[in-house]
Amino acid sequence: MSRHVAIVTDSTAYLPPRTMERHGITAVPLTVVLGDQALDEGTEISTRSLAQALQKRRPVTTSRPSPQLFTETYRKVADSGATDIVSLHLSAELSGTYDAAVLAAREAPVPVRVVDTGTVAMALGFCALTAAEAAEAGGTVDEAVTAAEKRASGTSAYFYVDTLDYLRRGGRIGAAQALLGSALAVKPLLQLDGGRIELLEKVRTASRAIARLEEIAADAAGDAQVDIAVHHLAAPERASALAERLRARVPGMADLHVSEVGAVIGAHTGPGLLGVVVSPR
Repeated sequence: MSRHVAIVTDSTAYLPPRTMERHGITAVPLTVVLGDQALDEGTEISTRSLAQALQKRRPVTTSRPSPQLFTETYRKVADSGATDIVSLHLSAELSGTYDAAVLAAREAPVPVRVVDTGTVAMALGFCALTAAEAAEAGGTVDEAVTAAEKRASGTSAYFYVDTLDYLRRGGRIGAAQALLGSALAVKPLLQLDGGRIELLEKVRTASRAIARLEEIAADAAGDAQVDIAVHHLAAPERASALAERLRARVPGMADLHVSEVGAVIGAHTGPGLLGVVVSPR
């Protein structure tokens, strides 16, 4: 029997549903806790509901999938014909999702290779897509993992947020950094560095910060052939305008994705988020 390597990721990859269906990628949902309700990202809570809750300062937290949910997912994927599974997840520095997947892999009916990509959002999505393409080409588990890790190592992710307060509340950035941003009334630019969200620059106004975000992303792309994703939360016009400017500035752009982030990332960044993922092919 020929080997079939299946790809599993999580709901923070934010891959378009059609892309996931076309490549047979399965996403395990993280949980958003809104008040006293625990809701699955992607199916049980909309980003509009999340944005409204955040604006009203309602308590919002997030949690990893349970190992049991991963076990059930691996079993279903194996039942569909997979003989091996590559399970790619958001940075272990940001979530316990990777740890839950590792626990579940021990009970899986087929071998599972769990990978901490050190990324999130479409940076993770591009890794999952690359692994799926490698598997579709007849690649082994090792080849699919190597392809995903290579993609992850070359990918950059930059973010603009209106305030650092949401990241501070969720423990994703230090209180001192958040306080500094508030005290100076600056607009922060962030980057994903070593799997962590780090403060990159402080800019005085929103318009200047967004212009600087565009410049940083264009510089990261250079003349290479790249895929770019522009993310937002409750800022579709800003995101579309930024995407079009990047399309004009990046000569080697292959694919351009524009999408609203899901509730898990949105809960930690707040409305007004703009993010750019630059991923060389």
